[in-house]
Amino acid sequence: MENDGTLGIGELAGRAGVSVKTVRFYSDRGLLPESGRSAGGHRRYAPEALARLRLIRSLRALDLPVPEVARALEREDALEDAVAGHLRTLGSRLAALRWQEAALRLLQDCTAEERAERLELVGAVPVPPSTDPMARFWRRWLQPARLPAPVLARVVELAVPQPPDEPGPAQVLAFARLHAFTSASCPPGAVHRLAAHRPDVGPRPAMLYEGLYEAYELAAPDVLAGRAPGAGEALDCFVTAHARSFQARDTPGFRRRLSGMLAVEPRVDRYWQLVGEVRGPGETTPGAAHTWLRSALEGQVTAR
Repeated sequence: MENDGTLGIGELAGRAGVSVKTVRFYSDRGLLPESGRSAGGHRRYAPEALARLRLIRSLRALDLPVPEVARALEREDALEDAVAGHLRTLGSRLAALRWQEAALRLLQDCTAEERAERLELVGAVPVPPSTDPMARFWRRWLQPARLPAPVLARVVELAVPQPPDEPGPAQVLAFARLHAFTSASCPPGAVHRLAAHRPDVGPRPAMLYEGLYEAYELAAPDVLAGRAPGAGEALDCFVTAHARSFQARDTPGFRRRLSGMLAVEPRVDRYWQLVGEVRGPGETTPGAAHTWLRSALEGQVTAR
């Protein structure tokens, strides 16, 4: 060390607990400025370089990329942004790892015959899992209704399940089946089968969907509790949503007519079954609530 108070590269490295190669690396990339050179041409560093080097080492120990470290050293607010961005990246990585672990357990705990099918299903799902096929499924299905963009976005948001943060093998399998189901070609004419969207009956589907989700929320406790479908506030709200859409009154005649229109839609029912498996126990789905309300209406109409 020279008598000017500066540190040589070896001494700086030793005090910081890193190698000389590491100090040289950070210096060459501008993260650790030199204060000058010795008479022999060796790098010299000011005393405050030690604190800066320790900060660099700490940030790199957290796996922050060198460019992010450089920005963090220049601006204090950049450090906050870098940490937040890295947390998002780590969250995505962890989600992918949890998904892969559950997928591997799914393949481990099955017969050889099941393994081939499951491997094909799981292998078709990107990591991290994508919900794009589900969103496209609903946009195709609802296309005849010509919903306003905000209403359509809300319906898709509520209908598309997000991958669980910590999925179990059964949830991975259900999500993979849902991915395959919604990625498959839709049968000809299938997107036009929703009776409530037929133009000849003149509904207002935007108004319909706005009311339906209120009815689904009201029915959810009964669905979760396993109660038999029946009359009540949820059913009245369900019928009112349809009546307003058709600009009609809620009468016994309208309820009979509506019951006849709410036919089973196998593709949609299959979709909601898989969604329920993805979400797991303790949660209900709009599809389960709709089935409960449809059955409640049918039972009421049949009893009269």
